[in-house]
Amino acid sequence: MNPFVKDKKVLITGASGGIGQYIAIHVARNGGSPILVARSANKLETIANILEEKFNVSCHWYQADLNRDTESKEISEQILAEHESIDALINNAGMGIFDYFAESEWQDINRMIQLNITSLLRVTHQVLPRMIEQGSGHIVNIASQSGKMATPKSAVYAATKHAVLGFTNALRLETEHQGILVTGVNLGPVRTGFFDQADPTGAYRKAVDPWMLDANRVAHRIVKQLFRPGREINLPVWMEAGSKLHYQFPGLTEKLLNKQFNKK
Repeated sequence: MNPFVKDKKVLITGASGGIGQYIAIHVARNGGSPILVARSANKLETIANILEEKFNVSCHWYQADLNRDTESKEISEQILAEHESIDALINNAGMGIFDYFAESEWQDINRMIQLNITSLLRVTHQVLPRMIEQGSGHIVNIASQSGKMATPKSAVYAATKHAVLGFTNALRLETEHQGILVTGVNLGPVRTGFFDQADPTGAYRKAVDPWMLDANRVAHRIVKQLFRPGREINLPVWMEAGSKLHYQFPGLTEKLLNKQFNKK
């Protein structure tokens, strides 16, 4: 349990399933008040009703397509108008489509950039001034191990997550004296619906299935970190070790792990 979450309002994007849904559950279990944002109104309403009934907390939900910058801005403004404080922002919404760059559709490239980078920046840009005014807050950005160690067929996805890492690290330095905590979350493959779109053939999922992370456990780890200082959460540990090795010896690592890198 995390006692710091009790009575805190936690804004979660991409909250209608996967990691986002589990984060909402763990926030509510710890006595916090989740504020859910995603595209599916039906799913959000169902999750909110269950959390309110089971954990006796208030749970608010907002339908928005964060792929549209106008909607990102408008929903953020609405949330700020309806809630006096936002204690934490978890930028979880994201998508990936695994394909060779030369064979990628521009529409897919643009969607990844919009959701993984632009909407994350937009929501943070809207919410951060309120946190600074409060003198407290915690921003958690869900990035990826792909942002540290890129592999074939994920050029655009890795680029977006590398951008999230750079933004997270700079924002942490900018806000450290304003009472704002900033944490990056770098994950390997997680067993969620993410791969329905990223890997429609199922080949990559099958190849990495034994090493996939459990979304519930990931969410528990993230909520456990809320309102506690922490630069990064890196899961799984062995993949983080690989990322560090790759940083020190990129050529050697790419040669040794060529077969694993090409499993997509």
